[in-house]
Amino acid sequence: MRILIALTYYRPHVSGLTIYAERLARGLAARGHRVTVLTSRFDPALPRREHRDGVDVVRVPIARKVSKGVLMPSFPLHAWQAIGDHQIVNVHMPQLEATLLTEMARLRGRPIVLTYQCDLRMPPGLLNRLVERALVPLNALAAARCDAIVTTSDDYAAHSRFLARHAAKLQTIPPPIDARGEDPAQTRALADRWRLTEGPLIGFAARFAAEKGVEVLLAALPRVVERFPTVRVVFTGAHRDTIGEEAYLESLRPALERHRDRLVFLDLLPDAAMPSFYALCDVLAVTSLNSTEAYGLVQPEAMQAGTPVVASDLPGVREAVRRTGMGMLVPPGDATALADALIAVLGDRARYAANAAAARAQFAPEHSLQLYEALFERLCGGGSA
Repeated sequence: MRILIALTYYRPHVSGLTIYAERLARGLAARGHRVTVLTSRFDPALPRREHRDGVDVVRVPIARKVSKGVLMPSFPLHAWQAIGDHQIVNVHMPQLEATLLTEMARLRGRPIVLTYQCDLRMPPGLLNRLVERALVPLNALAAARCDAIVTTSDDYAAHSRFLARHAAKLQTIPPPIDARGEDPAQTRALADRWRLTEGPLIGFAARFAAEKGVEVLLAALPRVVERFPTVRVVFTGAHRDTIGEEAYLESLRPALERHRDRLVFLDLLPDAAMPSFYALCDVLAVTSLNSTEAYGLVQPEAMQAGTPVVASDLPGVREAVRRTGMGMLVPPGDATALADALIAVLGDRARYAANAAAARAQFAPEHSLQLYEALFERLCGGGSA
């Protein structure tokens, strides 16, 4: 099949949404499909066209950035041409251009699948509130005109106001997980470089964005220190220059400074190094605050490495812990409950790490790719030309 995947940001931008889309694109290309990603050229240093990991990437120039989004005046022209060159269109939401892409696909006679990765919750501010409100009718129109909507879990779909309105079009497909194993040599090198030989270590693998709840983890830390005086928190992810999160980062500075002796900020690690990161951590903290987090790809990947998780008890986010028992769930935003759960897991880690083999079996990446492939082929009438 000739598959077009559209989203606002793609690699080298790092977020759960871009990682999901990249793995899907690479995986489908590896299965013999011709895959093109249509995205923004959010950094002018990036090439307009690139063949990356078997995927053709087309980046549309931007006129300006608006909060977390971008304005691309030439996007309709690029989209019209790209849609005509492909058999099916997969739009990853939230995305401002979703309605435009859906209408263009209809005009060109192409089936369209929306991958609804999460609800959109913007940082505080009048402009962000206006963007959120504007997207409500646009998303509704896109959903009405598409052929199918993919959601990451039944749990998230059951609690999403948007998805509940379009239940007849829903298909649950878990996100593609990176199942590569740990490289012991890389783990040792990572530990030596960052002096991660003393612990216990609490891992945090996410962007510094308002919905991620970094402040909750920092607020929980003193209580954990009382029980584990040598505990440290190890961060990897985009913790600097996160698009649209400048004010949030500034608000974190006092707490970051207060706990600086217990915080370790790694470089943004490549995918190949992430299993080593998980293996070094004694527990992974996922402190998300709202429905902008729909799953948390890092959770099953940490579990596959034998690392338990303490996660917010949010729809979709709680899925991995519920399915494996490898960790604990806490009310979102509750620093005391988070601290108590971290203490409990660290104090009885072997119990919570016992199901790593089952986690590897449950979260096999090929399962997601097969489901997407079957959906696309059905909508294309079984054709693969």
